[in-house]
Amino acid sequence: MTVLERVRSGAALLGPAFVAAIAYVDPGNVATNTAAGARYGYLLVWVLVAANVMAGLVQYLSAKLGLVTGKSLPEAVRDRLPRRGRLAYWAQAEVVAMATDLAEVLGGAIALNLLFGLPLLLGGVVTGAVSTVLLLVQDRRGQRPFERVITGLLLVVAIGFAAGLVVAPPSGAVVGGLVPRFAGPDSVLLAAGMLGATVMPHAVYLHSALTRDRHGRAPHLLRSTRVDVVVAMVLAGAVNLAMLLLAASALGGRSDVDTLEGVHAAIGQQLGGGVAVLFAIGLLASGFASTAVGCYSGAVVLDGLLRRRIPLTTRRLVTLVPALVVLALGVDPTLALVLSQVVLSFGIPFALVPLVWLTARRSVLGAHANHRATTVAAVLVAAAVIALNGALVWLTVAGG
Repeated sequence: MTVLERVRSGAALLGPAFVAAIAYVDPGNVATNTAAGARYGYLLVWVLVAANVMAGLVQYLSAKLGLVTGKSLPEAVRDRLPRRGRLAYWAQAEVVAMATDLAEVLGGAIALNLLFGLPLLLGGVVTGAVSTVLLLVQDRRGQRPFERVITGLLLVVAIGFAAGLVVAPPSGAVVGGLVPRFAGPDSVLLAAGMLGATVMPHAVYLHSALTRDRHGRAPHLLRSTRVDVVVAMVLAGAVNLAMLLLAASALGGRSDVDTLEGVHAAIGQQLGGGVAVLFAIGLLASGFASTAVGCYSGAVVLDGLLRRRIPLTTRRLVTLVPALVVLALGVDPTLALVLSQVVLSFGIPFALVPLVWLTARRSVLGAHANHRATTVAAVLVAAAVIALNGALVWLTVAGG
């Protein structure tokens, strides 16, 4: 086999991690990362690097579970819970799926408002419709075409958020941002938000199913899966870093960038309308792709835990309707995003704890069970993410 043939063969195995990676460049990430760059410049670059490493480990463990057992994480949990436990577990996962969809649909609606002036409610309907079309690709054409579409949208997101760096390149001070440090309590809180909201429950559930559906039970592909995860997470990490660097180089010191609309307006003022349009297009692609992936994850959880499959359009409506109701009521978009992240925080332990426990057990993964060092690292990551999300919930409720 020639080098070119080997590259093509390896590239053919890539894909599942790129779908999961969409969760790391959703509208919530855009808001958090741009706020970090605008307020503190390059200070919190190290937070994004640490968050990406943590997320990479979690996503690899999820993918490994699917490859070695031939089951998704929800299926593995179902096998170890009584009926009432499965119903309770599914109920919390469904609430989390609705909160996820709220954030993603809201991001798409805001992008459509910025680009075309559509009212938020109409933008939410359009976002829901587009995501349904994307899901139909997966349902009728199979997983690979769906992976290609989502990967294409991921590249659009990358271009949209990185384009501004050509006009306002970061300074050499970015290297100093790799040194862990803070600048007061507010920077600690923002860092906690960036780290604590890194691992999304739906991405953890979904990745195990994606590798299972693509490869079946195939432990021999673990090395290729590691490459898939590394490449996808490097791309997602680079996009997140581009958001922060763009805000730091072009929006530093501004106080009017606490919302996505404020960021878009500030970019237009500082870098021109063209860059602002590309930013909005990136946000739109992020909203379209992430809401489709989130809905797909909801179907995986329902099927895995309860062995129930419902029509795609019904599944789409289950999580879309609450988001549209929020938009119809005229709830402040920033407040809605914050509340959705609070709900998401409650779902984190239900995804991470079973994942770490299952992948560490020889009775589940046999010879492919985590090494002790991997288990220790996974426990530390899970504990850190859960603790940070808990702290964010407390601070949000307390008004901090």
